[in-house]
Amino acid sequence: MRRHAWWLVPLLIADILLFRWLLQNREENTEPVEESIPVEVASAPTPIPRLMYTYPTDQRDLWDTESTDVFQPTASGRIESALFGSTRTRSIGGRLLPVFHMGIDIAPLRRDNRNRPLDEIYAVADGRVAYVNRVAGNSNYGIYIVLLHDDPLGEIYTLYAHLARVASGITEGTRVNRGDVLGVMGNTASTGLPMVRAHLHFEIGVVKNQNFTAWYRTQDLPMVHGTYHGFNLVGIDPLAIYGERGASRRFSMGPYLEQLAPAFQMVVRADRLPDYFHRYPSLWRGQSFAGHAFVMTVSEAGVPMRGRNATAEEVERLGRARARVIDVDEEVLGRNGRRHIVRRGQNWELGRNGERWLDILTF
Repeated sequence: MRRHAWWLVPLLIADILLFRWLLQNREENTEPVEESIPVEVASAPTPIPRLMYTYPTDQRDLWDTESTDVFQPTASGRIESALFGSTRTRSIGGRLLPVFHMGIDIAPLRRDNRNRPLDEIYAVADGRVAYVNRVAGNSNYGIYIVLLHDDPLGEIYTLYAHLARVASGITEGTRVNRGDVLGVMGNTASTGLPMVRAHLHFEIGVVKNQNFTAWYRTQDLPMVHGTYHGFNLVGIDPLAIYGERGASRRFSMGPYLEQLAPAFQMVVRADRLPDYFHRYPSLWRGQSFAGHAFVMTVSEAGVPMRGRNATAEEVERLGRARARVIDVDEEVLGRNGRRHIVRRGQNWELGRNGERWLDILTF
């Protein structure tokens, strides 16, 4: 038997090595080790930072809202008419009615010997050129440019109107940086604007519906300006993007709308959620749209600030109506130059302007 014991040697060596490995493993890992299971984690989208805003012209005194050296009033001479809001009055159907001004009108700093403005117009923030209208006579904006900017809320627009000319290289799709020259201040407009009142009309706001052109075709009107027709743009006070004494600063639309006082609420019958709340999803509150109807909180200018599912009681209040106003803050609504809602007797109802506004929003 001793002659055949040599085959036990490998087994003995294997046992020794296994014993040493177990002893070492016990010393290094006194706690039991669970088997790790790989888990796929979805990466969160990179947050969009607030943009830094600058001035649309070399005028830096935008805090001085009582100066005709800063803002260009209408023929009335009232400085308020150059500012945002229901600041104007016009004869409509034989009646003098308040009219809403969606932007601010900035006066020129420099003119040539023929009284033409020399002021260059600048992109107020990084973005891209969405639209350029080069035909002065086909819009009350005259020659105008629309930029789109990436905001944490979603894409927002800025608009620069009544230009004398557009800068070289400014075409649709072009990326621009804050401070890039877009054009030169002028007095272009389809309704006529005297050179003495040349100015920059400047807006910032949200786009109502990406499907606007489809709605516009239903109106049997000549197709001009596409998505960036004035009917499809609704703004906030442009002075909101500036800080103390007009200083440039970082701004985001969402927090601004959150603190803005609402003018009215309305419940709207709908079988699908408007495109608006898909593009600005953080403005929709609560559960996903359940169909039937939604409630919308709206600014004085007509910006939908928030949306949510309508309650059963609110749906019942609709009756057979398409929409019903359920709350109004008359102090915020003020002179009501937009006339989206109008008072009839003791009740507030959707007006003719409001019908079009809602048609566009829900198309």
